[in-house]
Amino acid sequence: MTQFTARRTPVHKGPAAWSAILPGQPAPVPLAGNHSVDVAIVGGGFAGLSAARRLRQLDPSLKVAVLEASRLAEGASGRNSGFMIDLPHDLTSDDYAGHGDDRGMIALNRHAIAFARGAVEDYGIIRDYFDPVGKVNGAASDTADALNRSYADHLTRLGEPNERLDAQGMFDLTGSRHYVSGLYTPGTVMLQPAGFVRGFGEGLRASGVGVWENSAVTAIHGGAAGWTLTTPKGRISAAKVILANNGHIESFGFAANRLMHVFLFASMTADLPAEALKALGGKARWGVTPSDPMGTTMRRIDTALGGNRIITRTCASFLPGMEASDAALRRTAAVHRRKFADRFPPLAGVKQEYTWAGHLCLTRNGVSVAREVEPGLFAATVCNGLGTARSTLTGIAAAELAMGLETDTTRHFAAEAEPAKLPPRPFSTIGANVFLRYKEARTGRE
Repeated sequence: MTQFTARRTPVHKGPAAWSAILPGQPAPVPLAGNHSVDVAIVGGGFAGLSAARRLRQLDPSLKVAVLEASRLAEGASGRNSGFMIDLPHDLTSDDYAGHGDDRGMIALNRHAIAFARGAVEDYGIIRDYFDPVGKVNGAASDTADALNRSYADHLTRLGEPNERLDAQGMFDLTGSRHYVSGLYTPGTVMLQPAGFVRGFGEGLRASGVGVWENSAVTAIHGGAAGWTLTTPKGRISAAKVILANNGHIESFGFAANRLMHVFLFASMTADLPAEALKALGGKARWGVTPSDPMGTTMRRIDTALGGNRIITRTCASFLPGMEASDAALRRTAAVHRRKFADRFPPLAGVKQEYTWAGHLCLTRNGVSVAREVEPGLFAATVCNGLGTARSTLTGIAAAELAMGLETDTTRHFAAEAEPAKLPPRPFSTIGANVFLRYKEARTGRE
């Protein structure tokens, strides 16, 4: 019999703001007692919920359980910026383009978006929480504008539509004079990630899937004949298991010293009063990613998403212990206030109501881990900084693999190499953080 014991469970720093700005939800129901299902899924984020939905699409009679360590939408799935991106978005490149022909990956990303749209329709998720409005790469300098032009050339070669915005166009959109140009692409969906994930979970529950919160899995033991998962208050037996816990797959001993645990930090303003909105101008909803991947992401939302607020996201730290510090939260909050004031001088005194850390998991060679890792034990992990779309895809792939199917999605992940090994600690940690600080400093106004 094989046993995997969790060395750690997820720790989140700062409030899950996207969830906090929504109306309250019913009290969590943790797993209690002994249960038996066909497939148990560890993790209730984009990957885990997508896996559950795909399993029930393939066989509506399956008994499926999702075990979430915290509340739905209060882990990593509710701590991102809410961009579900269809186009190449290589965070390790200078302009997102990466290398080679990306048409296959674009098709898969659009498959993930279509799958998510289907969940919105099937489960009655509020449509404002899934807004196919596109996004803009914002440039605040001539250097960044050149990156936009390079990326636009790449997209044009792929036959993908894109539109250049000049400084006035960026001002009309955002109300900020900070940007010298922008590059609009229409395929991105802007999520209220907590509202979407909450609604996804509610829809699965209504369809008969067991969704258990505050139920961190601490041990998994068994083999090809079946597996047993242990949580603080209960146990669940399953013929098959899907690990949809992103970087925490390493906590169970898989992909050791191959995963890069990076935390990004964000802040969200208080609900802007009428006078602030008047001074701001611009559109009520928009999303701006930086032309340089290490720059600052900004997003504005309106009352339908939880208030008239602006989100600032920047600062990255490599943290192999998978836990951000309170000091890091304070440091990044100060950076966010400065970045916000740079872009919106008339609103410089506006309170940043929430600051939080979100966990990304990357690999040096940009691959995910979406495969059978032990007989009957499947992985849907490693988002490479593209959590909404890539995690949806890994969840779909793991479900299809568990059902014995071969599809375009499973073939894509099966063709990927193993995650590349990292240098030994502490060299990997020191080197990665020095590199991140250098890249952030180099972005300047971005």
